[in-house]
Amino acid sequence: MTARITAFKAVLAATIFFAAAPSWAENVLYRGNAGEPTTLDQHHTSINIEEFILKDLYEGLTIYDAKGVIVPGAAESWTESDDGLTYTFKIRDNAKWSDGSPVTADDFVFSFRRAEDPKTAAAYANILYPIKNAEKINKGELPVDQLGARAVDAKTLELTVAQPTPYFLELLAHQTALPLSKANVEKNGADFVKPGVLVSNGAFKLAEHVANDHLTLVKNPEHWDAANTKLDKVVFYPLEDQAAAVRRYEAGELHVDYNFSADQLPRLRQQFGNEVHVSPALATYYYVFDTRNAPMNDVRVRQALAMGVDRDFLANEIYKGAQQPLYSWIPPGLGNYGEPEKADFANKSQLDREDEALKLLKEAGYGEGGKPLTIEIRYNTNPNHERVATAIADMWKTAFGAQVSLVNLDVSSHYAYLQEGGKFSVARAGWTADYGDAENFLALNTTANKTFNYPHWSNADYDALMAKSYTEKDPAARQKLMHQAEAILVKEQPVTALLVNNDLWLVSKKVQGWYDNANNQHLSRFLSVQN
Repeated sequence: MTARITAFKAVLAATIFFAAAPSWAENVLYRGNAGEPTTLDQHHTSINIEEFILKDLYEGLTIYDAKGVIVPGAAESWTESDDGLTYTFKIRDNAKWSDGSPVTADDFVFSFRRAEDPKTAAAYANILYPIKNAEKINKGELPVDQLGARAVDAKTLELTVAQPTPYFLELLAHQTALPLSKANVEKNGADFVKPGVLVSNGAFKLAEHVANDHLTLVKNPEHWDAANTKLDKVVFYPLEDQAAAVRRYEAGELHVDYNFSADQLPRLRQQFGNEVHVSPALATYYYVFDTRNAPMNDVRVRQALAMGVDRDFLANEIYKGAQQPLYSWIPPGLGNYGEPEKADFANKSQLDREDEALKLLKEAGYGEGGKPLTIEIRYNTNPNHERVATAIADMWKTAFGAQVSLVNLDVSSHYAYLQEGGKFSVARAGWTADYGDAENFLALNTTANKTFNYPHWSNADYDALMAKSYTEKDPAARQKLMHQAEAILVKEQPVTALLVNNDLWLVSKKVQGWYDNANNQHLSRFLSVQN
């Protein structure tokens, strides 16, 4: 009897040991995201908190690797014609949707046509405008079947561009270029985004989505590279409350947290050391003036208000050095663009700027002895943005006697308001490069850009320079045209750049495979958690 009991205890102990062993545990990554996605329909998204999720679910023809470099995705290879106008992509034979059906060239044709179809009203339709006829289709001037996208066969896709586009492969890694399962969308319509319905071709598939609480992805066994995906599950938490997000990170409830409050930077660095990541980005933090209404329709008022912002104070006092002052529209660091064009007040002292600004306001009829200057600043809910808005309100009040009020909305509502043409006087916005070319920033403020031209600004000379840049084949001449366009923009100030954004992340030491990169690309498939 004793021997039997001893043997039983040994088996029980071994069972307990193996059940507790790390190799038996799920590898789960908990990610703090900076807000709730508006939707999981890639054609109706525009911000990075949506992109982070979508790029875990879907895989474009090209993708960014762990270091932010463009590499093959759903397409294993491609060729480019000698004239730079035709790209032929070979889609992987083992590329499948999460329901086991093959990813085909026709799925991509369907998706690109849907993105450009004016009925879709895609927020980022312009990202695919280099494809032949895309812009005309999006404006309702041609039918969708005229798009320069053709399925040669089930696994061969041909894309034709209107003119050589040096950054085309980067565009195809954008969230708007992520494919949809044609069969699934046609079967389920708008419901295709729901858990249990959504079919994806990325490293993960959607398991659960509880709005404003969490979104859970699980490993997609049908993904062509599933064997190298180490995570079993990814849980995104839409945490707009940055203080709450940091507390959850401190408690060990999050492995990764995006965009913490900058005033916490010194404390967090002391507490967590190299778990705090301040990653330089191709990103501009800016304010927008609604040029449709007085007083912002007066260039002198816009120039004066731009001069009245002490960018050094914002960078050093509010962001604790985590951001840098910016006086150009294009952030530095675009190697093929050179030194950006700066506003003419960039090299003046803040006192000299304010003196010049007062003269401009007086000429425009505002300030002492003139009309009162009443301003409302809109921003998306975020402690950093609130501090910036409060500081700028105080600067404008102190320097110009302006009456300034503040209005804030959650991030999705804020950008929806701007993109749908809501009226305002001043609004906060930010832009992170979708690809490494100055055109990505300059195109925002063309008259034709109905989605991102938040100031509703129109300048014929600016539009003409940008239009010419699209047909200019000589790289040096093309850059010169864009410099001339930027010079007009920083003079007219429909948007005023304030800071060069850096990406702020908290990344646990348990997370393996993380690399800071200027494109801020961190696909979960390249990460793992060391328990």
